[in-house]
Amino acid sequence: MVAFPSVERTPDGHRLVVDRTVDADPETVWTLLTDTEHWPDWGPSVSAVRSGERVIEAGTTGDVQVAGGPWVPFEIETCADRRWTWRVAKIPATGHRVEPVADGQARVVFEIPLLAAGYAVVCERALDRIATLAETAQ
Repeated sequence: MVAFPSVERTPDGHRLVVDRTVDADPETVWTLLTDTEHWPDWGPSVSAVRSGERVIEAGTTGDVQVAGGPWVPFEIETCADRRWTWRVAKIPATGHRVEPVADGQARVVFEIPLLAAGYAVVCERALDRIATLAETAQ
């Protein structure tokens, strides 16, 4: 179930947060979020990814094709403790994190810059896709 967006204090300041608890272990969800080959599977705004690294880490760079349109550069800023953030076209973009909830469940969280609040709808769709992918991968 998707919760209503809320505002939380994150390491990057206040962000709008959309989240969902999925019936999958945190490691399965984290793998989906950090494997660039899976980004088009769950990211409604990502059609394709080009990167020298399949699994991201801090400093990973590449390009994402935005919704079948232009290719834009990205750089992963942070990637630790099941949380990663990035810049897309040098602009701070969504943060992503996975938290254990209960045995066999994980909370998937998108942290959205307040000025990009309209992107919450896209993130909610991504959460639906992540839940389906993670739950069928179990």
